[in-house]
Amino acid sequence: MSARTAIVTGGIGGLGTAICQQLAQAGRQVIAADLDSRSDRIAAFVAEQSGYAGKIQFEAVNVAHFASCQALLERVNARYGAVDILVNAAGITRDSSLRKMSEQQWQEVIGVNLDGVFNMCRQVVDGMCERGFGRIVNISSINGQTGAFGQTNYAASKAGLHGFTMALARELARKGVTVNSIAPGYCRTPMVEAIPQAIRDQIISQIPVGRIGEPSDIARAVEFLTADAAGYLTGVLLPVNGGGFMSF
Repeated sequence: MSARTAIVTGGIGGLGTAICQQLAQAGRQVIAADLDSRSDRIAAFVAEQSGYAGKIQFEAVNVAHFASCQALLERVNARYGAVDILVNAAGITRDSSLRKMSEQQWQEVIGVNLDGVFNMCRQVVDGMCERGFGRIVNISSINGQTGAFGQTNYAASKAGLHGFTMALARELARKGVTVNSIAPGYCRTPMVEAIPQAIRDQIISQIPVGRIGEPSDIARAVEFLTADAAGYLTGVLLPVNGGGFMSF
């Protein structure tokens, strides 16, 4: 059997890069899909993947635009074959208390974090169903479970993401396609490292394992949920947060 083809949106970001590398190590052909506006980061990303023997490739996409996602799938299908795995890791923040939040701040976050998942899933589900195999993993957030001050837009998008996951999981379960969510806690990414140190220290003090997560912690969970043998796991929300939030 040829290698499974995986698309990882937000693929050149902190979590996305680790996910791409983990899947490549597991034998997948990985497409890191992201905006093409950050030429310096793209160049660095391509250099970082030189040891993966062509198993990780970059393709441009704007997940907030349906037509861009459609064009991405057409290119990937032509160059690499049918998509077996989709990891929706693209996400942004535009933090503000609701009393000060602009319509643009709301729409931008919903457009990437939630609309983007619809835009990408819509492109792959028909083919996955026809072939009788597919793995979709949506990257949610601990803040979608708990809420966070100044993040009504972000929390709403990440909570809505798992509602989407559960509904789609029910639609596709008999077709050999699983749909799951991962809810990371705070991880060592540029987004988290931009938080002032005093606030980060306070966050860490409330995490039972005593540290923030590493991108590799999330990447290993993605590999687990996208394995061929993971066909009996669907509609799951897997928290990877060091015990920062626990529930039934």
